[in-house]
Amino acid sequence: MRPFSVLVRRELGAYFATPLAFVYLLVFVVLAAALTFYVGGWYENEQADLQVFFEFHPWLYLFLLPALGMRLWSEERNSGSIELLLTLPVSLWQLVLGKFVAAWLFAGLALLLTLPMVLTVNLLGSPDNGVIFTGYLGSWLLAGAFLAVSGCISVLSKSPVVAFIAAVVVCFLFLLPGHGLVLDTFRDWAPQWWLDLLASMSFLTRFKNVSQGLLDARDLLFFVSFMTAWLLANGILLELKKAD
Repeated sequence: MRPFSVLVRRELGAYFATPLAFVYLLVFVVLAAALTFYVGGWYENEQADLQVFFEFHPWLYLFLLPALGMRLWSEERNSGSIELLLTLPVSLWQLVLGKFVAAWLFAGLALLLTLPMVLTVNLLGSPDNGVIFTGYLGSWLLAGAFLAVSGCISVLSKSPVVAFIAAVVVCFLFLLPGHGLVLDTFRDWAPQWWLDLLASMSFLTRFKNVSQGLLDARDLLFFVSFMTAWLLANGILLELKKAD
């Protein structure tokens, strides 16, 4: 376990080796606040909660998380350091999980920096902090799902830009099924069970449930299973690249 923890610290420290980490954190916090208070009209809603804040997270993550995840493996392949990385005294699966955990913790740090918004709504009203907590939990799980996809796709290309674009497209496909416009397109002719199945495969549907305080084990299992599946795919692709 010690080599794994060292790997996580190494990867996490690498984010702060350049100013880009601080730029990312600043961009996330500023965009989250701007979308909540200005675009989402938080003041006009006159409700002491953070529902508007959480509603924008899937769309923020659609671009910011692939930008974070695109470097996980594509830069290693591009620089040739992946061969050195694979010789470390850790298993390939520990490498996959270590890189993912470090990126997920970094995304969690970005979320923690928005906690002043929780203090703000508590000063202005009496929000349900239990719902706010589940919203943060759901947001972190959603971030993990985006990162699992982005990390897996970054194995396939030496170009971080190509990995970023591909990850955005794939993640967008997992958002679409839960959007009202998509569901309305099928509502006139598709049976209800099919619509429910389609919506259940969407990040939007699962995240909406958790962010509204509905802490259903099925939603948590969805995110955990989704991340596990993409991490397994990540490891398999690395095995194939290693064999080449």
